[in-house]
Amino acid sequence: MRITALHSYPVKGCHRIDHDEARVEPAGLAGDRRWMAIDADGVGITQRETPRLTQLTARPRPGGLRLSAPGCPDLDLDEPTDGPKVSVRVFRNKPPYPARVAESDWISEFLGRDARLAWQSDPTTRPVGGIAGPDARVSFADGYPILLANTASLDAVNDWLIEGGDEPVPMHRFRPNLVVTGAPAWAEDDWIGRRLRIGDLTFHAAKPCDRCRVTTIDQETGETGRQPLHVLGKHRRIDQGLLFAINLVPDLTAGETGVIRVGDTVLAES
Repeated sequence: MRITALHSYPVKGCHRIDHDEARVEPAGLAGDRRWMAIDADGVGITQRETPRLTQLTARPRPGGLRLSAPGCPDLDLDEPTDGPKVSVRVFRNKPPYPARVAESDWISEFLGRDARLAWQSDPTTRPVGGIAGPDARVSFADGYPILLANTASLDAVNDWLIEGGDEPVPMHRFRPNLVVTGAPAWAEDDWIGRRLRIGDLTFHAAKPCDRCRVTTIDQETGETGRQPLHVLGKHRRIDQGLLFAINLVPDLTAGETGVIRVGDTVLAES
């Protein structure tokens, strides 16, 4: 097996950024989902209720990022390293974690609603949970640092879609960080609880990914349909979840980093 694509999403819910190589930190790929639009209560705004986020492009630079979107002037933002801290929640029913607010006018105008753009100044503050080990941390991703998807599994999903008279979907509907090729369809089911060696690094395969309505949103246009969630409900309903892709946690401690690249070999350790 090998890596065939690498992606990050600097602002939670934004358009993907493609990479030939990426630095890996304990909380995920460097810069991945360290920014998040929040509402007046400090709760994250996601594509689930605001598909317009698909039209937001965020390009990181040292010490900040540049935002662009149709109909909006580009905005260059610095990381608000000395601003006041606020409490934010990725989901309304989850615990709060500290962040800093960078701006509100541009993101409110773009989203058409009251919003602020928050930056996760310290990615060591949000734990993953016991299933991944007590020291595992995560950015503003839903729950785990890295999402890995298998091209053969996507082929299987698209075969089901075509058989049912629907159009196939591209891999970016599932918003993975790592895409691997060379494994059979659904081989990743057997990796849960094991470690994957990718290049020079190892990762704990912590949990399958239960999919939500974001998979039904066209990541280029923001238009919403019913697939592939409906077909996953027919063929991949496992333990109450609609499963596609798996969640990884890097085997890194605080301060450690590594690099993975497109073309790196991927080995499931026994």
